Amino acid sequence: MKSLTKKITALALGVLLLSGTLLSAGCATSIAERRTDTSSTLYVGYVSSAFPTSFFPWQSRDGIAPTVSSMIYNTLFSFDEETGEYLPAIAQEWCYVDKQGNPLVDENGEIDYQKVEDYYAGNDTSYMVVRVKLFDDATWSDGEPVTVEDVYYTFDVATDNALSGHAGALAWTGDLQHTSASGVLQQQGMFTYAHDEWGRYPYAEDEHDTVIYLHVNKVLGAVATLFTSILILPEHIWKPLVDADHQLNNQNPTEEFTEQYENPVGCGAWTLNTQQSSSQMIVLENRGTDYHLKDKEDPSQPLYKVQTIKFMLYMEQNTAIYALLKGYVDMLDVSMSSNYKNLFEQEEDIQMLEVDGTSISTLVMNVNPKPEYDTPMRTVLKNSEVRRAIALAVNQEDIIASVLNGAGKPASAGLMLESQSELYSEEANILSGEYTARVAEANEILDRLYPEKDKEGYRLADGARLRFEILANPAELELVSYLQRQMQQIGVEVEYKAEGSMAEDTYLFDGNFDMTFQAAIFNVSNVDVMYRSHFEQVDSRSSNYGRLMDETLNATIAAMRTSLNLDTKYALTKEIQKLIAEEYYKVPIYSSNVISVARTDRFRGYVASAGETAFNTDTLEVLEKVV
Repeated sequence: MKSLTKKITALALGVLLLSGTLLSAGCATSIAERRTDTSSTLYVGYVSSAFPTSFFPWQSRDGIAPTVSSMIYNTLFSFDEETGEYLPAIAQEWCYVDKQGNPLVDENGEIDYQKVEDYYAGNDTSYMVVRVKLFDDATWSDGEPVTVEDVYYTFDVATDNALSGHAGALAWTGDLQHTSASGVLQQQGMFTYAHDEWGRYPYAEDEHDTVIYLHVNKVLGAVATLFTSILILPEHIWKPLVDADHQLNNQNPTEEFTEQYENPVGCGAWTLNTQQSSSQMIVLENRGTDYHLKDKEDPSQPLYKVQTIKFMLYMEQNTAIYALLKGYVDMLDVSMSSNYKNLFEQEEDIQMLEVDGTSISTLVMNVNPKPEYDTPMRTVLKNSEVRRAIALAVNQEDIIASVLNGAGKPASAGLMLESQSELYSEEANILSGEYTARVAEANEILDRLYPEKDKEGYRLADGARLRFEILANPAELELVSYLQRQMQQIGVEVEYKAEGSMAEDTYLFDGNFDMTFQAAIFNVSNVDVMYRSHFEQVDSRSSNYGRLMDETLNATIAAMRTSLNLDTKYALTKEIQKLIAEEYYKVPIYSSNVISVARTDRFRGYVASAGETAFNTDTLEVLEKVV
C-alpha cells in the first residue's frame, strides 16, 4: 500500500512537470489561467496520454471522447437509475401503443403495463409498437431543426453495417425490427409522417416532424439502448456524405469527413470551440437558451449555469492532483483512489464527494477457451468445483479494507447491488459467511480433486503447480497481490500478467487468458441487453470474455427478456442471479465507492449521485459562481 509520504513525493514531481513541459495548454493559454479568470468558466482536469481530435460519437469510445460527444450530441432520453424512469433529452415523451397507434396508458397518461401485456402477449405479432414524440423546438447547433427524420436516419444507418462501419451500432439496434443493407431498406420497422406510405399510424398536423413509431421485439427492455445509447446524428450533414465507400465510422476520412469530425454539429447543450481547443485543452461553450431544455424553476434561464468548460490535459494523476491543490483547475473528471482521501480532508476550499458505486469488480475465469487457446490450466478452470473453491477463497472484506481503505462494500455472487431493490436476490449471495469456514470448504473441495502438493504447499495437477495468470493493468497490481495471499491458503498460485493497451482485441474477445478483472453493472434498464452480453453471447465483441455457455442460464435469460409481465420479469431476474452465482464464473471482488474532489473558491454546489463523480449534469445545473 502506498504511504502518504510517497504520494507527496510524487506530487512534488508534479511541480516540476507543471513548471516545465505542461506550462502551456495550447493557443498560448497558461495552465494557471484559472487563478485570474473571473468568468463563468469551469476548469476540469483530465488524466490521459492524449486528447482525441474527433468527437464523432460512433468513432471512439476511449478516454474523454464519449463524455464530450454526449455533451455535444443527445440521445432521445436519459435514464434515472434512482427512479427507473426515462428523462427527456431531445424526446419529451414515449409510450407503448397498439397496432393502430392508440396509447396503452392509464387514466394519468402513464404506461399501463397490464394493458401492454394483455395486448401483446399473444402470438399474432412478433413486435410491439412504441410511439416517441420529440420536442418541437430542439435545434442543431447550426440552427437547423431537429426532426424525426434525423432519428429515422440515425437508426436506419445503425442497422446498416455497410454504411455505419460500427459493430456496436448493430447491438444498439438489436431489438429494433428494422434493417437496411448498403442503403437499401430490407425491413421497415420505423414510421414517420414522411416514411409511412400506407398511413399505418396517426400523426396530428403539428406532429409531422416530431412523432416516430418504432417496431421493437417483445422485450420490455428493448427501448433501453434505442433511447439512451444512440446519439442522434444530423441527417442534413451526414446523408450527403455517407455511402458504402465512405462509412460513418470512417478509418480513412476524406477532407469533408475530417471537417465534420473536427467541427461537430450536434443537438446537445454544448458546442466545441475549435478555435480555442488544442492538443492539451478542449473547450466547450454552453448554448444557453438556444438549447431546448431550460432551467426547471425559471424557463427563461439556461439549463446549465456554467458558460464555458475547459478540459485540461495531464499526463498522470499525481500531476493533476497537484494542479487541483494549487488552484489550476476547479475539479477532476475522475474517480480518485481512496489512497488520496487523507490528502484532501484537511484542505481548505476543497470539497470531497464520496458516493456508492454502481459497478461490481469481478474476477473472470476463462471457462471455455477456443481450441487454439486451450491450456492445461484453462482446462482445470472448466471444472465448476475448482471455480467454487477459488471463489470461496476471495475475501472481499479484507480487500476492501486493505486495497480500498474501506471505501467500498462487498457484492453478491449474483452481481446485483442491493440498491436495485426490485431486482436484488438475497438467495444469490452464496459467498458470504465466516471467512475461515469458507477457506476450509475450499480446501475440502481441492483436497478431493488435487490432493498432491509441492514442497511450498501449492497443489499439483499432473505434476504441474496449479498456477493461473491474472490479466490486469498496473493500477490493479495491489489487488493481484492480495489475491495471491488469499489463494495461497488453498494451495493455488496466481500471478500478474500485464494486459497492455489493447487487451480486448489481443486477449479478451478471443478468450486468450486465464483470469482477468471486469466491471459489471446490472440494473432495471439494462438486464435485457447486458445479461446476454455478459453470459450468453460468444461472438467476437461481447462482454462474455470467458465464453460461458450454459443452456439453462440462456433459456432463463430468454424467458426474462420476453416476459411482458413485470412481476414475472423481476422474479426471473432473481432466478438468473442464482444461476450466475452458481457458475462461479464472474466472482465478485468488491463494489468500490466513487470519490471525487472539487474546489469551492470559484464555484459551489457540487453534487453526485451513486456511481457519479462531481462532474455530472446535475452539478452543471446547480453550480453557483462564488463572487
